[in-house]
Amino acid sequence: MSAERGLLTWANLVTVVRLGMIPVFLWLLFGTGHRAVAAWLLGALGATDWVDGFLARRLNQVSAIGKVLDPVADRLLVMSGLLGVAAAGGVPWWFALLTLVRELIVSLMTLVLAALGAARIDVLWWGKVSTFALMTTFPLFLLTSNAHHAALATWQVVGRGICWSVGSAGLILAWVVLVAYLGPAREALRRGRSTGQIL
Repeated sequence: MSAERGLLTWANLVTVVRLGMIPVFLWLLFGTGHRAVAAWLLGALGATDWVDGFLARRLNQVSAIGKVLDPVADRLLVMSGLLGVAAAGGVPWWFALLTLVRELIVSLMTLVLAALGAARIDVLWWGKVSTFALMTTFPLFLLTSNAHHAALATWQVVGRGICWSVGSAGLILAWVVLVAYLGPAREALRRGRSTGQIL
């Protein structure tokens, strides 16, 4: 049986479910005011971003549509989470936009390199660390904030301080890693053009 599968796979089902949770997250946050529930849902969505890829490999269900759907879902989840948390006052807009711009640059660079025939680029370990730091702190930013600038509980004040420490480190590291990718990107483009390997 071919390793290339169609749309109906367990991996793609997980991806579609994660995509379907985006409007649920936004509804919980802005339609019901359940900030804590929305924060936990956003955290769960971020923590499960590896599940669909794992299932595709483990169950031999790699599919062409999954290769496109998975990163699209990840980007939409990141953007929805960033903008949603900022709009709810959980984090300042400048912090959310700096994170979002970096994500957009990475996405655009990936598309351009693929279009130019670049070879595959190995993900930098520090890049994973920065992404994990940011994607865990945004739900926590939401959890440690209140609507209408209400007074924070003691645990929220402490938690918010931790969020700023981890989140700021993650944001700085994310931009440093972006610059660090420029060298490997040039090398991947050179190798891809010389061997005909596509990203």
